[in-house]
Amino acid sequence: MLIEWARQGEDVSADLSKGLDALERDVQAGEIRTMLSGDLDRHNAIVTIHPGAGGTESQDWAEMLMRMYLRWTERRGLGREIIDVQPGDEAGIKSATFTVTGDYAYGLLLAEAGVHRLVRISPFDQASRRHTSFASVYVWPELDDDIDIEIEDKDLRVDTFRSSGAGGQHVNVTDSAVRLTHLPTGIVVSCQNERSQHKNRASAMRVLKARLYDLRLKEQQAKLQQLGGEKKEIAFGSQIRSYVLHPYQMVKDHRTKFQMGDVNRVLDGDLDDFIKTYLMKKALGTLGTADDLIET
Repeated sequence: MLIEWARQGEDVSADLSKGLDALERDVQAGEIRTMLSGDLDRHNAIVTIHPGAGGTESQDWAEMLMRMYLRWTERRGLGREIIDVQPGDEAGIKSATFTVTGDYAYGLLLAEAGVHRLVRISPFDQASRRHTSFASVYVWPELDDDIDIEIEDKDLRVDTFRSSGAGGQHVNVTDSAVRLTHLPTGIVVSCQNERSQHKNRASAMRVLKARLYDLRLKEQQAKLQQLGGEKKEIAFGSQIRSYVLHPYQMVKDHRTKFQMGDVNRVLDGDLDDFIKTYLMKKALGTLGTADDLIET
């Protein structure tokens, strides 16, 4: 059709450019999906972000990461729902949990699990000194109903409280927020997004089941590694990426060595090249260690 329009002398450069861009996105999406063959890769994802030590600096960095991932979901047309956000004392957040829904959400976001490092001139330091901040990103698959994770009532403590975050005029009227504590493991999950206590409990239970399932898988993997003497892969606690705003600008993934100079573009959610490179390296078995830090 584009060729016919061109023969008629019509200016189709804009339409042609849009068509080629769409085709390129489809090809890249197809390439990425061929590398996502895990049993749970197609599932929705549950993402939790925690700041590291450092108070306001790290809490602000954690909020920047949350914005980055929410912007990424917008770019990819994925759904998202914020489950729980704990505001920081002065700025930023103490923790955040949200779900990302859509094909391969978990398989894609698993590439982001780990410790993220920020180097910048602090906006909170009156002396304008350079600070290094850390925040951890955890990613779990949202489980289907047919995956059995049994949680006994005696193992669960349920607390209700009033929501602390912004959420409209009705948020703080009742004790609708829910905190679940799994006593055998010590895992704590909160949800205060919904006005209904019942809905908040259901959302918190989904997150708890996902975390318990992840814990079960890790325990099984640890036993296999101990028996087989396998080298342990990069864990969630490993530093995976550095975002440097000063004295130069660069984002570098320490596992793949892929880097970009436009930090603001990355922080605005342009993560596909990092994710794609990670998946390719992982498929080829050529992921590096997380010890190669950027010298600053």
